[in-house]
Order: sequence, then C-alpha cells, then structure tokens
Amino acid sequence: MISAISAEPDPAGSIVFVGRDAAGHWLVQGCKGQLEGRCISRDAAWAFARAECRGLPGARIVHALRPLVSTVSFEPLRPDECAIDRAA
Repeated sequence: MISAISAEPDPAGSIVFVGRDAAGHWLVQGCKGQLEGRCISRDAAWAFARAECRGLPGARIVHALRPLVSTVSFEPLRPDECAIDRAA
C-alpha cells in the first residue's frame, strides 16, 4: 500500500518512508530505525523501499511530506576516524 501521511509514524506497524532530506538527497527510512538508505534518484529510492519491505511483513511504504533527517552521516570520514568493516 502506498499513501502519504503527515503525522508521526504508527509505532504499532512497520512504515518505510521515502522522501528527501533538506539537501535534496533521496532517503529511505524505517520508522523504527531498522533501515536507512540514501539513493541517487526517486526511482532508485522507491525500488529500494519495495525490496526492503519484502523482509518486513505488513510494512507500508509512504511518501514523506516533510524532509527526512538522516541518522547516518554521509560526510567523508576525517583522517582521525575509521569506518567499521561491516554494518550490523
């Protein structure tokens, strides 16, 4: 099911938001923090969201009406930082 909502996510269900951040990047986010992805286009974001929903029975994909705020930094690492080898 695809719909547009403006209220806070329903904590009882799995909702996957597709939208842009304030800088215009396409993001896909799960309302429970279970997933986040940055995509190069609207089509790529929707395809990613559909693919991820296959693993979340009963999940709904919604278009975010407000800018999303990324929980993952997309800034390059500073020289004194190190990246983890593998995400959890």
